[in-house]
Amino acid sequence: MNRIQLGNAVFEGLNDVYVFGADADTTTLVDTGTAASETREALSTGLADLGVELADIDQILLTHWHEDHAGFASEIQDESDAVVRVHTADAPLVAGDTDAWEAMEGRQRALLDEWGVPEEPREELLGFLDGYDGLSGRARVESFEGGERFSTPEGDLEALHLPGHAAGLSGFVFEGADGRELLSGDALLPHYTPNVGGADVRVERPLAKYLDTLVRIIDGEFVRAWPGHRDVIEDPAGRARDIAAHHRERTENVLDVLREDGPADAWTVSSHLFGELSHIHILHGPGEAYAHLDHLSAHDVVESTDDGYRLVESDPDLDELFPDISE
Repeated sequence: MNRIQLGNAVFEGLNDVYVFGADADTTTLVDTGTAASETREALSTGLADLGVELADIDQILLTHWHEDHAGFASEIQDESDAVVRVHTADAPLVAGDTDAWEAMEGRQRALLDEWGVPEEPREELLGFLDGYDGLSGRARVESFEGGERFSTPEGDLEALHLPGHAAGLSGFVFEGADGRELLSGDALLPHYTPNVGGADVRVERPLAKYLDTLVRIIDGEFVRAWPGHRDVIEDPAGRARDIAAHHRERTENVLDVLREDGPADAWTVSSHLFGELSHIHILHGPGEAYAHLDHLSAHDVVESTDDGYRLVESDPDLDELFPDISE
């Protein structure tokens, strides 16, 4: 396996594309970066260093639908006739299905209302989102489910469904020289905690699903994880535990906001948590607050009222809300 890192000024920076079979008859890419001219140049250069051209790509496996992971897939497919594969839940978006995109955008608008996002930041967000419409294309996709295996000259890659950040987010498991390794996409990142709640508004119970994903990663006993951004993670289970602990702490922070200033909507809570928000974070900030409020609501700790979320139980046992993932 080889890794090519692509610059990314719009999202989380330094997208990773993984190449299998660079010196063989068939070549597989995992993720592609955005459909931007600088992406084409950087990816083409990185592949050329491996003796591969875009036209040589036979298979593209996508971790999820976000533009910085799937956006360039359609252009590569047009040049190479590569098979593009993505989880069933994300396939309509990667394929550019109009109904799927309109449904998601409608859900976004409804949630911006529900979260209490004021008009000015809402307009800033919508303008930002319109500005990167050109970062994705329409690929002809073949969908898969978790557990399916895909052949490469360096061994099979097994899809592992890891929802939360996105509905169809999937990692790919392979056997490395010293044990099982995971291409984790944005399910596990080395520096950031992947956004839940705003990054894919189609996900129901986003925090609960993501906590289940972290458990799945811990139980996988991977010796290392290769993320969708930045550098390799040498202790995936430890990183997953750190992220779960972060979410537990954030849940306590949300409770503090409601104790001091509640009832409150998701926008108000996010303002206390993150301060002033801009660009994509106008979606991600209240989305993350909402994910935590939703989790608390599902456990009857808060309830949603016309005035916002109200505390029902001021001192809940958080052990009941989070999985036991101690070593």
